[in-house]
Amino acid sequence: MSRRRRSTTQAAAVVVSGVVGAGVLVGLIALAVRPAEPTRPAPTSAAALATPSSDGAAVDAEWLAATAASQGIPERALAAYGAADLGARATYGCAVGWNTLAGIGWVESRHGALEGGAVDGDGVARPAIIGIPLDGTNRTMAIPDTDGGALDGDAVWDRAVGPLQFIPETWAIWAVDADGDGRTDPHDIDDAAATAARYLCQAHGTLDSPEAWIGAIRSYNDTDDYQRQVAEAATRYAEGG
Repeated sequence: MSRRRRSTTQAAAVVVSGVVGAGVLVGLIALAVRPAEPTRPAPTSAAALATPSSDGAAVDAEWLAATAASQGIPERALAAYGAADLGARATYGCAVGWNTLAGIGWVESRHGALEGGAVDGDGVARPAIIGIPLDGTNRTMAIPDTDGGALDGDAVWDRAVGPLQFIPETWAIWAVDADGDGRTDPHDIDDAAATAARYLCQAHGTLDSPEAWIGAIRSYNDTDDYQRQVAEAATRYAEGG
């Protein structure tokens, strides 16, 4: 589990994946010996890719189906990432990138599929994804309860919730009702993806430079390991999508 920083301008994510970084690229030349296959260096940043749209506002259906199939991203989750990217560009002038959001979604919850769960057709991750208590153990910061347990069911310590793993304090500040149902729900991937996009864009304006991208990801979780895991996933999706 990643270490968290408590801040009203920093979200906390709890789930840590087992993604392993690739080694340093090595050139190997030897007589009468076939060169070893070079490995690629693990990326530390990823370009924020624009989401293809059919009308400037809606995610292109053909791209959505093809990319979901080729990248192994559940189509319902990818639709949320794409819509959040389009919304951020239109609302904030911020290139957050569908692949950036997908990278975070992979690292945080395997796109809502942790422990056999899934994002249902209505966008809600079931069963609910709730992290461990942020009580200062397991490499977490100690964050006493901020919402009376309303979101995470814990009235003693905060816990990160939903497919993009927000702590209640951060959700209260940045939450977006992306699907227009009159409520903000961190377990709803539409709301969660749009909130993540808003949060990532708030300090940097746009994520289309390596420095801004890294700064935004580090504001979500300020560790080298997290940054590299998200970069690896976002780069993988960019190259295949």
